[in-house]
Amino acid sequence: MLSLLIIALFASSVASFSPIATNGINVHHPAASTTSRRRQQSTSALSMALTLYGSPGSRSPLVNWAAYELNVPLEAGDLSKNPHPFGQIPCLTDDGNVVVFESGAILNYLQSKANNDKVLHGDARAAAVTSWIAWANASLDPICFLENNGRVYDTGLRSPNKRIDKLNNLLSTSSYLVPDGGFSLADVAVASYLLYVVQFFPDIELYSKWPHVVRYMKECAGRENYEKAFGSNVQKFLLSRLEEMETVGGDNKKGKKVFGMF
Repeated sequence: MLSLLIIALFASSVASFSPIATNGINVHHPAASTTSRRRQQSTSALSMALTLYGSPGSRSPLVNWAAYELNVPLEAGDLSKNPHPFGQIPCLTDDGNVVVFESGAILNYLQSKANNDKVLHGDARAAAVTSWIAWANASLDPICFLENNGRVYDTGLRSPNKRIDKLNNLLSTSSYLVPDGGFSLADVAVASYLLYVVQFFPDIELYSKWPHVVRYMKECAGRENYEKAFGSNVQKFLLSRLEEMETVGGDNKKGKKVFGMF
């Protein structure tokens, strides 16, 4: 979990844990107009019991980002009543005594809610989104954050990495992770971790190795719903730093952390 020591610096701009309105951007495939209309209509019928237990200093904002993108309303939970079995955040609850924990599981659950609680068997795009969410948590997280006894001490993105090379190649021909599918929760999951790295390690330089990844990070960080979830100060810092990487190679050793570490 991220340190909470400097959250107060961003309290004026972080909107992550206010109840989420239902005016976000629908991110479904533009060609699926009929399905999109049904999903938009279904959000009004979603239970208002969806409650997120979280904090701006944890991975919770990425859940808020996903909810904004899907038009799924959330309410802020009382942390003293957090039902996570290990007392961690983020944690999501729903009607029927549903408790969902781990950020990837929560993203998949929100996607299911947006789809009328139906698993889309045989849907290639839905399968791709689910796979990328799992990859972000299982493979990308350990690359982004090197740990020792549970404490993050550095990022693996300072060194060459074949998986990030492959990601860079994939993004050289597609704006987002699901080709021809537009922005999705796959991008919420993957971009969140990549952008956290720049927040924690502002001296990092990525452009010389992975220019398409940096372009992708800028595109995702620039979204209106990213600002709503993470706050305008975080967004401005990230866009400025990523622009700096592109223009001058990112040789900036004077940056300050926007947040602490997990």
